[in-house]
Amino acid sequence: RSFGIYAVLVSFLLMVFQSVAAPLPAFLITFANAAIFGWWKGALLSWISSMTGAALCFYIGRILGRDAVEKLTSKYAMASVDGFFEKYGKHTILVCRLLPFVSFDFVSYAAGLTSMGFLEFIVATGIGQLPATVVYSYIGGMLTGGAQMIVTALLILFAITVLVFMFKQIYNERQKKSKK
Repeated sequence: RSFGIYAVLVSFLLMVFQSVAAPLPAFLITFANAAIFGWWKGALLSWISSMTGAALCFYIGRILGRDAVEKLTSKYAMASVDGFFEKYGKHTILVCRLLPFVSFDFVSYAAGLTSMGFLEFIVATGIGQLPATVVYSYIGGMLTGGAQMIVTALLILFAITVLVFMFKQIYNERQKKSKK
């Protein structure tokens, strides 16, 4: 709120940034949007900005290719997403968007590496992201006072844990490469 009329733009850019550069869970921003703008406006802002981030990741994968994507993510992460694409084929995007433990960012990058068309990708992304966005926004909008602080602290702890794990994976991969 302290950003005044720029709060929407700041939130939008944060969501897009987290999609491209930071493998943080987007639901942290979704909760914040709901708390600041109300649950349905926060949900709409979160959904539109996460769709924009997904589209950007898709085109980064499509234009820059696998080597660039692996540098932004990791071989381990991409191998995991490759497994989903092998198992679910063209339904991978929708399936992965509905699973809370799968990084949307990695899936978007990987989709850009496939022959999947952008329209098919963005429709599946939009449908798949909508349920979680609405639920997280509704919950985020309902939390107040001490409950909001506790949930926020737990989400931040979770995000830090995920980041540490991801950076450890990337570090280990780079160490293996440098020894070869």
